[in-house]
Amino acid sequence: MKKAAVYGQSYAISSEKEIKTLLQVLEKNKIEFFIESEFYTLLVESNILQDNYKSFASFNDLDSSFDIMFTIGGDGTFLRSATHIRDLNIPILGINTGRLGFLAIVAKDLIEDTVELVINGDFTIQERTLISVKTEPKTKDFSELNFALNEVTIAKKNTTSMIGVKTSLNEEYLTNYWADGIIIATPTGSTGYSLSCNGPVILPDSKNLVITPIAPHNLNARPVIISDETKIELEVNSREKSFLISLDSRVTTVPKETKIFIEKTDFTIKSILPRNQSFIKTLRSKLLWGEDVRNSTNL
Repeated sequence: MKKAAVYGQSYAISSEKEIKTLLQVLEKNKIEFFIESEFYTLLVESNILQDNYKSFASFNDLDSSFDIMFTIGGDGTFLRSATHIRDLNIPILGINTGRLGFLAIVAKDLIEDTVELVINGDFTIQERTLISVKTEPKTKDFSELNFALNEVTIAKKNTTSMIGVKTSLNEEYLTNYWADGIIIATPTGSTGYSLSCNGPVILPDSKNLVITPIAPHNLNARPVIISDETKIELEVNSREKSFLISLDSRVTTVPKETKIFIEKTDFTIKSILPRNQSFIKTLRSKLLWGEDVRNSTNL
């Protein structure tokens, strides 16, 4: 590893110790690094860093010469970093200074050890599926960043009434979900919003997507796991004139006549998995699986 990008969001400036630890490890190992410009400005204004580091402003400033991107924050920061990476195939390692952390898996007290592992090549790469959205008529808000790493969500707007989401898979009608909306989640997103709506956990290397209704009025409406090769078409029936589409944390309003087409993107996001980490370990830790006293070997 010779060149790295560092990305964070505004709330990460409270993690002064972790930020300095990461940069010190990179400097010690003579790794050239660039800090995302908005984050860097916040760090300088907060007197956390001096104004003498290199920076990058957008996707256009990155290229294949970068070996890695470090994110400092939570899973939301990791998701945001994907909008900078896009199809550049730069692997991402998330340092968790946020809350739960299914994507940002490096604990605060393990930053130095984990970065050393990565520098020494002691890691594997997980390929994470993304999904893209197209609309008819076209929605200019998503013209460039029309993909999501976690999920695409269709939701009602400005109403207490439910909406109907007519859903077709590979041009075959599936059902009309009467609900507050539906979530189309990737394996990465299966531990996010979908999980809170009773969706299943899907391992990152699974070749699937899940359709999860949000507060469905159809009592027999349940999450459906489908192949990630499936092409999804959605149409919304609502009393309101518009509804919401969100791609991870990016939200826009569209007219209810809008048709939505969702499919897997032709590129993936690479996440770094250090030798001392695994998705199964993360599940056990974050969801407290195995905490039942009956699992104690002393019983």
